[in-house]
Amino acid sequence: MGPQTSLLVLNIILLSFYSIVAKPNHNLIQQTCKNISETDSNVSYKFCINSLQSDPRSHGAKSLEKLGLASIKLVRHNVTDTRAQIKEILKKNKNKLDPFAKECLDDCLQVYSDAIATIKEALKDYKAKRYADSNVKLSSVIDASTTCEDGFNQRNGVVSPLTKRNKDTFLLSAISLSIINMLNKDNLKDAEL
Repeated sequence: MGPQTSLLVLNIILLSFYSIVAKPNHNLIQQTCKNISETDSNVSYKFCINSLQSDPRSHGAKSLEKLGLASIKLVRHNVTDTRAQIKEILKKNKNKLDPFAKECLDDCLQVYSDAIATIKEALKDYKAKRYADSNVKLSSVIDASTTCEDGFNQRNGVVSPLTKRNKDTFLLSAISLSIINMLNKDNLKDAEL
């Protein structure tokens, strides 16, 4: 076998491996999102699919447990990124913000800062299969997103610059919670056997 043939064989092997590893596990993602959208009216099938398929970690997920881990990491990324955006808004508009809007952003910064620590704890609990503890912590992340958004709604005419991010945090957390609930049900069934 000459060098060109060896290179061709190597390329075929690498392409085959890439197609297996990089290809999203569509069946698992689709079935999971179908279950979530049927049990949680807040989460649309399309949002769930788009969110999970956007993360390369979910592509290789061969189990619901691995998909759940990827979904929590998506929440963590979203929360961290939202916190950074809040800091940027406060920095860029330091002297231009209405005092009420600044107070709301400061509150949002605090709840999202707390949420970062909480999501890290939720990840540890999830990895240790302490799903009930992880569930409680993820629920508080949902509370952070609604608390942030509700702050702006307390005064007429004040528009939240974080509405989409708060909604995404809420929905991504809801996806993770749904997966945890599915895993918890499976664990309960196993314990009954």
